[in-house]
Amino acid sequence: MPLLKDLQSLLSPGQVTFNETMREHHSHDESYHEPHLPDVVAFPESVADVAAILKYAGKNRVPVVPFALGTSLEGHAIPVHGGISLDMMRMNRVLEIRPDDFLACVQPGVTKRQLNDALRRHGLFFPVDPGSDPSLGGMVSTNASGTTTVRYGAMRDQVRALEVVLPDGSIIRTGSLAAKSSSGYHLTGLFVGSEGTLGVFTELWLRVYGLPEAVIAARASFPDVDRCVRAATAIMGAGIPVARVEFIDAYMIHAVNRFQGASYPEAPTLFLEFHGNPAGVRQEIDSVQELTNSEGCLAFDFAESEEARRELWDARHVAATAFLANCPGKRNMSTDVCLPLSELPGAIAHANQALADSGLQGGIVGHVGDGNYHVLLAVDPADPADLETAYATNDLIVGYALERGGTCTGEHGVGVGKQRFQAREHGASLDLMRAMKRMIDPEHIMNPGKLVDE
Repeated sequence: MPLLKDLQSLLSPGQVTFNETMREHHSHDESYHEPHLPDVVAFPESVADVAAILKYAGKNRVPVVPFALGTSLEGHAIPVHGGISLDMMRMNRVLEIRPDDFLACVQPGVTKRQLNDALRRHGLFFPVDPGSDPSLGGMVSTNASGTTTVRYGAMRDQVRALEVVLPDGSIIRTGSLAAKSSSGYHLTGLFVGSEGTLGVFTELWLRVYGLPEAVIAARASFPDVDRCVRAATAIMGAGIPVARVEFIDAYMIHAVNRFQGASYPEAPTLFLEFHGNPAGVRQEIDSVQELTNSEGCLAFDFAESEEARRELWDARHVAATAFLANCPGKRNMSTDVCLPLSELPGAIAHANQALADSGLQGGIVGHVGDGNYHVLLAVDPADPADLETAYATNDLIVGYALERGGTCTGEHGVGVGKQRFQAREHGASLDLMRAMKRMIDPEHIMNPGKLVDE
């Protein structure tokens, strides 16, 4: 602690705090993982501040853990070895918008909603939608995706270039603003999804898109999970360019109804959205209705006005919150596997059985258009037996996915929660990842204990 007080001399008053309440706020995220207090919280306001902090930390071998809004689900921002919690939320400016290039430059503390507010006056939007309103730096750090990935891709597809402060305090820029390049290693792709273990982002150049002329949302309910998931894969197989296709099982619809006072049919449901010109959107909807009817669709309802669409998607976005409200005193352990689309129906059937066998409260939601789904398990972190059952259930679900060419995490990231699957998923490639980590961060100060750490 005395050593860390020297940090105050590098920054302006109010940028460093040892306050207990502030340290507690930075000790956890939204996951079930055990909190750990940082020794100090720093609030950089410029790239120079970040460089000074990292240079100081490297010299004194002090851990640095980047922190934004704390919405991560696998303990990414938990300072498991103490040190400096680097709160990036004061670096929250939209720096530049280039409408003709469909690009925007932002600082890492800018949120998705803040960027879209700035883009709207240019007739543009940023599409990646994980459901909450996280910081864009955090979204890049975990390679976040969400409901619109099926149409627009994940964060890795949106990042054109990055400014990164390395662990020794040096500053690099990765990538260019060109739409494509064959020059050099793809460093931008390396840093996207690195979860704060290789450096700190200070500027992000992001792709943005024109606002669609017509947007229509829809909800389709089915008699059982199998037919619901088969309908989703049939829609994708038909090449219909849906913007969103989301699955929620009957248990989760029940939780949403209780939480919102809604009255959605408590049956397995697809939430869909279509973007494009009015004639094209209507044609896509007709095709989707035909495919859903062939799978025994019970009801197909539209939402065309902005207010109606927002209400419909609120039901999907609050699913995790509604789930926890339905399980008082518990925390959410969320699986996050992603598989080839052809394997999805079998995977969800397997997960449904594993959930039933576990005896745990839980439900299933998923971005089924891209093969990613989540089993939400209600756990008591203070109950070892409860945790053991949840871990065993998660292991079954992940094992099924890995055996079929899938991954243990489609979008939440590794953090501490999915580290135990890394060797099984990556094999000898994990050794290369660890070698790259040692080369870039030889003092091992960047978010230690996470991602690829032994």
